[in-house]
Amino acid sequence: MRDLVVAGGGPVGLATALYAARAGLDVVVREPRAGVVDKACGEGLMPGAVARLRELGVHPAGQPITGIRYLDGRGRTAEAPFRRGSGLGVRRTTLHAALLDRVERADIPVEHTAVKAVVDRETHLLVDGSPARYLVGADGLHSPVRRLVGLGGTPTRSRRYGLRRHFAVTPWSSHVEVHWAGGAEAYVTPVGPHQVGVAVLSAERLPFEVLLDQFPRLLDRLRDADGAGAVRGAGPLRQRVTGRVRGRVLLVGDAAGYVDALTGEGIALGTAQAEAAVRAITADDPASYAVSSRRLGRRHELLTLGLVTATRAGPVRRMIVPAARRLPRVFAAAVDQLARPQ
Repeated sequence: MRDLVVAGGGPVGLATALYAARAGLDVVVREPRAGVVDKACGEGLMPGAVARLRELGVHPAGQPITGIRYLDGRGRTAEAPFRRGSGLGVRRTTLHAALLDRVERADIPVEHTAVKAVVDRETHLLVDGSPARYLVGADGLHSPVRRLVGLGGTPTRSRRYGLRRHFAVTPWSSHVEVHWAGGAEAYVTPVGPHQVGVAVLSAERLPFEVLLDQFPRLLDRLRDADGAGAVRGAGPLRQRVTGRVRGRVLLVGDAAGYVDALTGEGIALGTAQAEAAVRAITADDPASYAVSSRRLGRRHELLTLGLVTATRAGPVRRMIVPAARRLPRVFAAAVDQLARPQ
């Protein structure tokens, strides 16, 4: 009988497996897709996420990120540096490859098949007929495991979507830039010496090029840059859950509920949840994860949901950058909260 099956071989699932192996658990990863997998995301790792990856022996190549800069269409800017080390702009494929390599070096098996059935026998689970003490669902925004065990919440009416594309251009800043427009935000992350990633979040399901037209100053930067690779999308972003634990099944990462990509904390929060879940499994106390996961997610949910809710109103959106300029200490404190380790 396995100690743990991890459903999902993305970054958070692989981090869960690494924490489990380090704790001496017999773990297997179940991921239907083989090889390195790309995904629409902002590709900026907060300092807390970088520290956690290093702790696991994962050192992806990327571009240092020194802070956050907000910009609006009138040329106004506000920026705040990270106080607790540098972040890292990393291509999603580069991050995934580094984690896969670390998992392989740790002799953790990865089986290319999805989890399709879970039966709770109280003392253990049957995962597709095979016994396991625990199952961690780390299978993403639209988690099949979450659905299988009945932890999905009521869908929200307010929906936002994300699109991302890379551009071959030398990064002009070591900050992640957040460009604010009337109905969307564009995130610019340096991910290589001659490449940036541009992610656009919006409630409107429009082509990437149409959404990008809302940011003329950013378009000026990208006018002579070649697009690198296809546009990738994700959404709807908001995913509710009724809980993160059901018997011997624990949810981590995007599978454990998702607010929005606005604050860029996905990997930092997901890896913190992964460690907490493994700690609960090692103690044979899954209920303790229900408590620790709420604590870990509280700051992220308050900041992200508050900002997303407030900026639905046009007048508030127009005041975001001016307010950050007038209250630099408040803006810096908010950035520090996002950047610090979970």
